[in-house]
This record gives sequence, C-alpha cells and structure tokens, in this order.
Amino acid sequence: MQPKIEQSTVVITGASSGFGRGAALKLASLGAKVIISARRMDVLEEVAGEATSKGGFVIPVQGDVSDPANAPKLMREALGISRAVDIWINNVGVGALGFFWDIPIEDHRRLVDVNLNGLIYGSHAAINQFRLQNHGILINLGSVDSEIPLAFQSSYAATKAAVLSLGRSLNEELRIAGYDNIKTSTIMPWAVDTPWWNHAANYTGHEPRMAAMDDPSIVVDAIVEACSNPKEEIPVGWKAGVSTTSHRLFPGLTERLTANTAAKEITKAELLPPHTGSLFEPMPEGTTIEGGIRQRMRKEDGQKCL
Repeated sequence: MQPKIEQSTVVITGASSGFGRGAALKLASLGAKVIISARRMDVLEEVAGEATSKGGFVIPVQGDVSDPANAPKLMREALGISRAVDIWINNVGVGALGFFWDIPIEDHRRLVDVNLNGLIYGSHAAINQFRLQNHGILINLGSVDSEIPLAFQSSYAATKAAVLSLGRSLNEELRIAGYDNIKTSTIMPWAVDTPWWNHAANYTGHEPRMAAMDDPSIVVDAIVEACSNPKEEIPVGWKAGVSTTSHRLFPGLTERLTANTAAKEITKAELLPPHTGSLFEPMPEGTTIEGGIRQRMRKEDGQKCL
C-alpha cells in the first residue's frame, strides 16, 4: 500500500533549482524523507540546510543523471535510510534554444543524454524497486512540449514527447503485469519562470523569453499533488490545458500559432551571444525556484514602449 506523504521516502533529481528545489522543500515540510540529487553539491547542501532548519529531513547526493551509475547510487542512498522508496521524481531537464541547424550536434546529443537517457535510467531503477516492494509512484517532468512540438526547442520537445510516451507505455506494462499499486505520472507545464531558461544553451541571438509565463509554484503544487494522487498526464494550469486540448483537435493550427508566438517573443528580447548554458558544466547562477525571467521581460517590454 502506498504510504501517506508524511511517511514517504522520496528521491528527486535536479533539485538544486526550479521545480526540483521547490518540490524538495515542500515535501520535506510535509514530513517526507527526501533524497535530492544534482551536479551542484554546494547548492544541494544549501537546500538541505534550508529544509533542516524548518524541521525537514533532506539528504543531498551529488550526481549527473546522464551517468548510468547515478540512479542505482541514489537508490542505495535512499534504501540506506528507509526500507522502501515510495516516490521517485525525475525532474532534470536541460534545454537548447534556437533553429535546429544552428545548434551544434554536440549540444543536441548532450540534451538527449540528459533529458531522455537520464530519465530512462532513473525510471528503470525506480520501477524495479517498486516491483520488489509492490508499490510506488514514478513522477516524470514532461512539458506542454510533450504534446505540442515547439519551434526553437526542437530536440528538447522531442525528448519531452518521449517522456510522455514512456509514461504511457509503462502504465500499460504495469497493468498487464498486475502491478496495480505502481503508477507513473507525467507533469506537463506551460512555459514557467524558473532558472531553466538561463541554464539552457542559447543560439537565438537573444535573451530567452516566452509569452504568458506561469509561476513555478503551480508546478511545485502539481508535483506534490501527484505524490498522493497520480494521474497519467497532468497539464499544469489553464494554458497547458487549453493548448494540449487545442493540439488534439487542431494540430496544424496549434503548432503554427505556438511557433509564431515563440518567434515573436525572441525578437523582443535583448541581444545575447551564443552559449552552451549548463549543458556540459553546471552554472553558479540560477539556484532559486523562480528564474526572474518575467521581471526582465517587463523591463524589456517597458523599454520598447518608450
């Protein structure tokens, strides 16, 4: 039987910023034992310290999800403090912005290694442990891009489509095999104001931005809700809900409108030289839950109105 959140042991990857950091702090505040992982150990220790100061239980473990040995190491750490791992959250996601042909092939390859291979490694470790204990919830961070392929994020969107497909396939395999107490849930946010945008490799020639960004709190809340009420697909917020429904009814029109929106937003932003972001090495910047993108966008839009 799946335990309540306050009795659960939870593993979260990509917990040094954004959704992962927010979910770690929220789940720890609710009484869960939380094991967090990312490449930036100093930031993980900061997250653990923040949680501990408020009575939470968080253990930091440094690692890179693209390393096949990372997920088994995380599982061993978790089982070292608990008899079971109840929830596994695959949160890591890196980006590469720009026309597909302008992004170096090394960046595309690295993105797939993190967003897809890393998620498969984590899912494999989680599902096999869940089968041994006959319960568990696997939560994968997808995107509205899982449903709608977005221009200027081609390989990112491809990996997020794969995340959704994997979750659907896993749920059917678990059903066929009789594992009724094991569920897989895919979280699908709209564009959200987190450090992801500044961490993404960028070949657009401009600072990153997107229309009508959501606050990360609604995604953190959706992740926490899925820990006790998992659903196969969870579009987060009305924009994600409307756009995914629109794409199923009018795929061509929806893809064209979202592509045009992305292209228009790029031209509004300040100029920026190409860079690889945190694809290959972690960046010291961007350790918060919120990314400050909306604040910069308001400044950019205000300047253009002068």
